Amino acid sequence: MKRLVKVIGAIVENENNEILCALRSTKMSLPNLWEFPGGKIEKNETFKQAIEREIKEELSCTVEFIGVFHDTTHEYPEIIVNLVTAKCKLTADTPKASEHSKLIWLHRENLLSLNWAPADIPAVKKLISEKV
Repeated sequence: MKRLVKVIGAIVENENNEILCALRSTKMSLPNLWEFPGGKIEKNETFKQAIEREIKEELSCTVEFIGVFHDTTHEYPEIIVNLVTAKCKLTADTPKASEHSKLIWLHRENLLSLNWAPADIPAVKKLISEKV
């Protein structure tokens, strides 16, 4: 039986209405696919605690959890991922890629130009359809 992994991804938007996108490195599973940065939700951790911790660890910056944006479950060949995406606000420092190969800021209408990890696609599509 496949293992279920609960993860959270941050949708961070800057003052230019651009969304932060992270390219998974060749050392990660699903290499060279784009995602919303984040990671596993630890036992007894709230969404707020998880995303604020993960972003500090992964991107060396501070975000504030605003709220849940989307919740989806995707079955990969090895595992099942329950991905919760959360709107977050950058509150301190500039995001720096340490685990990821690259970080870019993109306008909503350009998000589908990237090759996204399958679990992230529903949130990407919802973001594109959202009125700003």
